[in-house]
Amino acid sequence: MTVKVLVVDDDAAVRDALCQTLELADLEPIPAGSFVVAKDSITESFAGVILSDIRMPGRDGFHLLAHAHKVDADLPVILLTGEGDIPMAVSAIGRGAFGFLEKPCASTELLGVLEQG
Repeated sequence: MTVKVLVVDDDAAVRDALCQTLELADLEPIPAGSFVVAKDSITESFAGVILSDIRMPGRDGFHLLAHAHKVDADLPVILLTGEGDIPMAVSAIGRGAFGFLEKPCASTELLGVLEQG
């Protein structure tokens, strides 16, 4: 069975690179450029993992995390940021994120976290 990964990032180049990495690992990426686009894929029947940037225009990754957990409290959400620090990581995990990664992250690190989800 192919694992679906909803990839939410406002930077098209980063989003495309993440999707390519996932495809090469036989995962099924679902690209979304914003919370507004992504929210339609976050349903009770979504059987996958969400990988979301934190800092995006409009609704950020923390908002997406809260929305996902309102829909399904067990849905794994991994937050990704290029501007992370320890307090942000602690906040992400404290709010229920399954994982927290800093950009750029090695594909092995990303795939390792996704395998746990």
